[in-house]
Amino acid sequence: MSEPVRLPFQQPGPMQPAPLLRRLQAQGPIHAIRTAVGDPAWLVTDYEQVRALLDDDRLGRAHREPERASRTGESALFGGPLGDFDTEQADHRRMRSLLQPHFSPKRMRALRGRVETLTANLLDEMATAGPPADLHAALALPLPIAVICELLGVPFEDRAQFRAWTQAAADITDRARSEQGLAELFSYGQQLVARKRAAGEVDADVISRLAATDGVSDDDAAAMGMTLLFAGHETTVTVIGNGALWLLTTPGRWQALVDDPSRIDSAVEEILRAPGLGGSGIPRYARTDLEMAGAHVRAGDLVLLDTGAANHDAAVFADPDRFDLDRPPTPHLTFGHGARYCIGAPLARIELQVVFSQLVARFPALKLGCAVEELTFNPNVLTGGLTALPVTW
Repeated sequence: MSEPVRLPFQQPGPMQPAPLLRRLQAQGPIHAIRTAVGDPAWLVTDYEQVRALLDDDRLGRAHREPERASRTGESALFGGPLGDFDTEQADHRRMRSLLQPHFSPKRMRALRGRVETLTANLLDEMATAGPPADLHAALALPLPIAVICELLGVPFEDRAQFRAWTQAAADITDRARSEQGLAELFSYGQQLVARKRAAGEVDADVISRLAATDGVSDDDAAAMGMTLLFAGHETTVTVIGNGALWLLTTPGRWQALVDDPSRIDSAVEEILRAPGLGGSGIPRYARTDLEMAGAHVRAGDLVLLDTGAANHDAAVFADPDRFDLDRPPTPHLTFGHGARYCIGAPLARIELQVVFSQLVARFPALKLGCAVEELTFNPNVLTGGLTALPVTW
């Protein structure tokens, strides 16, 4: 029997899928692999299987023996098990019930005007400075931070500090650094909640409203607030950068939006689907023995739900590796599915729609300022993403 393949898969380039991953997808829906740290796991790559398992209570984030569990890496957040095995489902339902009202589509739509103003201000600064520019530093990084800070009630002037902690917490190669970053972030959240209590803030922002909710301790409010701070900007920073890169380097795509801005919404869905080429996955642990597409999964096994691979399943998406702005609407799995569907999805969509609407209107002649081969990505953090995106116009 051959040795299971080991993550990460080798890609020919940052915008090209790993050939081995695509071969595995063609062979079947689930694969025995080794993670980047050498631990055994299952990688699920099929759209229908991933979609079903995202909402399957037989999988969870906790493990009955966490010290013995397989790990994906050294991240304190996603490298291994999280939560209490016996209570995780009830804990998750409680957390979602507390957070969902603050991220309802209606509340998020009310934020659109503010997102538009923040975006316009950043693009004003970029235009005034003149070409060339780093779109990562000028827009992709500061906008999601500004939006999530206003929503949560986190001082924007603290951004350099908490950004350093979130980057450390997301480190997938250094567990001590990741744990320290997470601890610093939680401590900051505790101080923030204490300051809001002392100031008598009860309905000024999400964190103050959480802290004022019956049954929510200050530590709970701090933990939920800092989790939202991390999740609410790290992924969106990456998607804005990757989306701009794919639009600018795929022939005809940028001009198509310049010529017809009504295609922005469909372009955003393709930006959410296409650049995530697969080769990793959302970690889950089997809570019981189960059969999965012919594989015998044992209780405690690590199961990686590869939403990126699922979003490139040829049985669901025609010519899946093509970046196609005219793709018929098919629900991608970038935000998950079911009970764990990302509560921040409405906000992320609004940010992306506003960003690309304004970018194509303000900078119709925008183009990449270097060769794709010269771009660098950060491979050591959960979200990856560009370190810079040089552009000119």
